[in-house]
Amino acid sequence: MIDSREEGQGPRNALLDVLNRRPALRRPMWFMRQAGRYLPEYRAVREKAGSFVNLCYNPELAAEVTIQPLRRYDFDAAILFADILVVPHAMGLPLKFEEGEGPVLGTVRSMNDLDALKPVAGSFEVRKVCETVRLTRSLLAQDKALIGFCGAPWTVASYMVAGGSSDRVQAKVAAYQRQPWFMALIARLVTESIDYLSAQADAGAQVVQIFDSWAGDLVGSELDDIVLKPIAAIVEGVKARHPGLPVIVFARGIGLNQPRAAAIPGTSAIGIETETDLASLPRDIVVQGNLDPVALFAGEEVARREAVRVCGGVDRQRHIFNLGHGIRLGTDPTVVGAVVDAVRRFDER
Repeated sequence: MIDSREEGQGPRNALLDVLNRRPALRRPMWFMRQAGRYLPEYRAVREKAGSFVNLCYNPELAAEVTIQPLRRYDFDAAILFADILVVPHAMGLPLKFEEGEGPVLGTVRSMNDLDALKPVAGSFEVRKVCETVRLTRSLLAQDKALIGFCGAPWTVASYMVAGGSSDRVQAKVAAYQRQPWFMALIARLVTESIDYLSAQADAGAQVVQIFDSWAGDLVGSELDDIVLKPIAAIVEGVKARHPGLPVIVFARGIGLNQPRAAAIPGTSAIGIETETDLASLPRDIVVQGNLDPVALFAGEEVARREAVRVCGGVDRQRHIFNLGHGIRLGTDPTVVGAVVDAVRRFDER
């Protein structure tokens, strides 16, 4: 029988158990973008904050929206409410979010632009995020884990080159040409991301995830040099400072190359997009995913069925139930609850 407490410690957490390869009491579960616009309580806090950026840097309000999903659902973890563009903002680029338009970010397109950037350590932005981490950890139940995160260098760089747009053409050209300023930007983002994640861990984050939402844009040697190697360098740098900190890597869209992401030394788990069959992956790695977020629009019956299908494809002792990407705007919170219930019932069989 697995005791719910470790000797001399507080209650066990399923997410930490699976990431640390200990027998877990149940299949751990959390959802990317679980705190967000699909929840009416989030929208109320967002209106109070006045803007998305204000919300990110208001520790009391950011902690509140981080915790909101755990009041509704039986999740095993909260993920810090912030944005992947905190790093370039902390480096000195102006940032705002236009309603219905997404982020508008200052650009880096030359070595002079890169030289003008500041370190993130000690910045207002990072200090406020870390205040949110500390406050959230103090408010969370002991059996709930707190996840910190950053964007991976390729994804963050693509926004810095485009000025906030998700159009990655100019960044891809710079990557293919190995333009010196662009390669230097990738290296700089590795350094700043290590500092940022380490600050979150110091403040109380128990797990960190590296998001590379556009990893599938690059192939061949560019995938190696601009996606996987920079992620590996971040993992190495973070683990050097926090050896026991679990690190999840989500390199979206790299398909059959996922085992290469899992092989990065120090990686505790890999996030898997919807298109990848969990059962096809090596059985010696921990996987996170991969319910289609669009399935949540198809109603409770379909969402339950798809959740059961995902659970049936992988042993719960090496699986973190999640989505293949973030919860979409307009998702019915009731359907999210139905998925959580379906996963819990499946593991009671």
